[in-house]
Amino acid sequence: MASSTPETRPSVVLDSNVVLDCFVFENAECSGLLGAITSGAVAWKATHEMREELFRVVSLGHLSAWRPDSARLSEQWRRWCVESLPPATSAPAGRLRCTDPDDQKFIDFAVAVGARWLVSRDRAVLKLARRLREHGVEVVTPPNWSSPAS
Repeated sequence: MASSTPETRPSVVLDSNVVLDCFVFENAECSGLLGAITSGAVAWKATHEMREELFRVVSLGHLSAWRPDSARLSEQWRRWCVESLPPATSAPAGRLRCTDPDDQKFIDFAVAVGARWLVSRDRAVLKLARRLREHGVEVVTPPNWSSPAS
C-alpha cells in the first residue's frame, strides 16, 4: 500500500521523551507509532528547537546506560522528521497554557501545524487533552496511540 503524500497524511508531534522511547529505548509500546512514522502513514513534525532539546538531553549523560548513538539518532531525525518553523511568537487569543513551560512548545506547535496527535507521557501535557481536542489535536500516550487506519 502506498503511503500518503506529506501534504495529505495526518501529522503527529512527539515530545522529547516519546522520541527517546521510539528511537533510543525502542520501547515496545511505541512500535505502532514508530511503524506509522517509518512507513510514511503519518508525518512526524517538529521544530529545530525540539531537535536541539532532544540532543541536549542525550548529551547530558543521564542516558549513558542505554548508550544512545547520537549519529544514528540524528540520521533517524533527518530521515523521518518533517522539520518546520515554530509558530509565530505572538500568542493567539485563548492560548493553551501548560504548567510546564518546557512543554509549551509542543502544544503551540501541534495546534499551529494542525497535528492530529500530540504524543506525550507528561502529566502537564495530558491535563490539556480535552482543551487540545477542541483545537483538533488528540493528546495520547504511546500505548494509546492508534494508527490512522484504526
